[in-house]
Order: sequence, then structure tokens, then C-alpha cells
Amino acid sequence: MAISEEQLKRLAEQLPDVSRDPQAVRNRVEAMEKVLERAFVIPGINKPIGVDSLVGLIPVVGDIVTAAMGAYIVWEARNLGMSKWQLTRMATNVGIDTALGAIPLAGDVFDFFWRSNTRNLRIIRKHLDKHHPGTRTLEG
Repeated sequence: MAISEEQLKRLAEQLPDVSRDPQAVRNRVEAMEKVLERAFVIPGINKPIGVDSLVGLIPVVGDIVTAAMGAYIVWEARNLGMSKWQLTRMATNVGIDTALGAIPLAGDVFDFFWRSNTRNLRIIRKHLDKHHPGTRTLEG
């Protein structure tokens, strides 16, 4: 069952902290990506990992939880009005991460290297930089 644009607007009005403003969406998505992919740094190898890799160690439940969190980023992209092609690419990234991440042990190693949420953030940033240039932030 799809949600109509009118229903989405009413929901956004009822939730004052949830804004469809492109800058607010960018901030939320960047924060979610950081939590999922770069929350901690492994000492010695200086490799950042996040909740996606850690929770993914829990069989089945961890993969479902991280898939839902990755789907949130795709949902935010949908709210930005991104194209179906972009949304399909993003959903595919989450699907690959979920499917291969569910394989015991090998999937955990895969999660360490495949960063679907970072890939999806890159797609969203490209869209925002093109269609909402005022949301750009300097990275350094």
C-alpha cells in the first residue's frame, strides 16, 4: 500500500521534528550513515566501522535491523523526490548488503568492506548538490 503525497504531508505536519527541507534531510542522512558505517575506529589498522558491521554479527536479527536502518536512508531519498533509477540503485545496495551480509562469517567480512550506506549517501549528496546547491557543506 503506497502512501499518497497528501498523507505524507499530514504526517510531516504532525511530526514537527521531521522536516522535508533538503538541508535537514542531508543532516539526518549523514548522521545515520556515520552511525552505520563510521561510528568507531579499530585501533591499529585505523579502519572505521559502524553499527552495520557490529550488529550484523548477530545472526538474522542483526541483518534485519541493519537492513531497516539502510532502508530509512532510501526512504529519506524518496522524500527528496529522487528518481526511480536512483532509488533502485540505493535499494539494490541495501539488498546486496543484506543478502550477502546474512551469510555466516563470510557475510561479516563482506559487511566490513561493502558500505552500502556510504554508497547511498554519495548518491544523495550528488542529487542534493545538483538540485539543492545551498545544502552543500565543506568537508575536510
